[in-house]
Amino acid sequence: MKNHFHLLQLDLYFTEYKFALLCLVSAFVVTLISIPPIISLVRKYKLYDKPNARKEHTMPIPTMGGIAIIAGMAASLFLWFPFSTEPALISFFFSVIILFGLGIMDDLKDLSAKYKFIIQIALALLIAISGIRITSFGGLFGIEEIPVQAQFTITVLAIVGITNAFNLIDGIDGLAGGLGFMSLITLGLFLIMNRDGNTALIAFALAGGILAFLYFNFNPAKIFMGDTGSLVLGFVVAVLSIRLLQVNGAAINPALPNAPVFITGVALIPVYDTLRVFLVRMWKGNSPFSPDKTHIHHLLTNQGYTHGFASKLICFIHGFILIEIYFLRNMRMEFQLLLLIGFMLFVTVMLKRLGKLLGKNERVHEVIKEYLG
Repeated sequence: MKNHFHLLQLDLYFTEYKFALLCLVSAFVVTLISIPPIISLVRKYKLYDKPNARKEHTMPIPTMGGIAIIAGMAASLFLWFPFSTEPALISFFFSVIILFGLGIMDDLKDLSAKYKFIIQIALALLIAISGIRITSFGGLFGIEEIPVQAQFTITVLAIVGITNAFNLIDGIDGLAGGLGFMSLITLGLFLIMNRDGNTALIAFALAGGILAFLYFNFNPAKIFMGDTGSLVLGFVVAVLSIRLLQVNGAAINPALPNAPVFITGVALIPVYDTLRVFLVRMWKGNSPFSPDKTHIHHLLTNQGYTHGFASKLICFIHGFILIEIYFLRNMRMEFQLLLLIGFMLFVTVMLKRLGKLLGKNERVHEVIKEYLG
């Protein structure tokens, strides 16, 4: 069965998505069933995410919702994924298990950033050694194949950077989960279009778990995913992005002529926000890891907007980026990258001044709050 989406200019053969949908639905059901008992256990043992200078919530909220997300993903893949002894797969699942355990320990004991970075770098290096690494820029800046040493360095930086970017943007209800869900579905679709349906199952399985989690996480949140979920989410998005870059480059008819820039768009908001916040902190003479409220969502919540409004608006912007970067796929990649950077700078300024811009038109203000708040 074939369907053509004229607006998105996509040809989809729905029979190719059968197992992807089964993975998504299975993970959704398992996670949906798992979260209520996890909330009860967290409350029983008082494992709350407590307010501090970095956080927006004012009351202790149950955390470690990532346990349910990963449980849904694991159960789904156990049912539908064709496991093998391929080194890349073994390394990937081993890394997910280690990060899952690291996230639980961090949620329970608040581990030092240095300790977490060391483990993340080691796991990223393992993934690169297993064969999942950035080997080419696909013509971006005139660069095709890159030296082996640079492949390992760039891959480790990309995986560790994206992993922590999703971890850091998990600051308000529904934001990290919403961005992650959209990125995973996008990665899954294009992996299948590039004939890598097996890897796509991982994306859809995690997306299904996150979708169920969002039911409990949208404002007002009943539970947070914690580092247990956000570390695994960022890691999976990073690894699958690199995998898509590889299979797209090796395809006879690649689905993405602008794969390097499109992949940048998949994780653009978390990565851009992390870099922007770090640079601003260092410009002010502070440590890049010092707590403050300057993340992209804080630009809205500092003006009095709700978590729900901020999350939905930022997710809308993320969706707009993904659609537009696909529509502009035949434009020169350097121009696309410049447009992405310019667009994010524009978004930063607009979000920071949204209250003043809409303050003059109360009716517009009310309508926006009604649909996004």
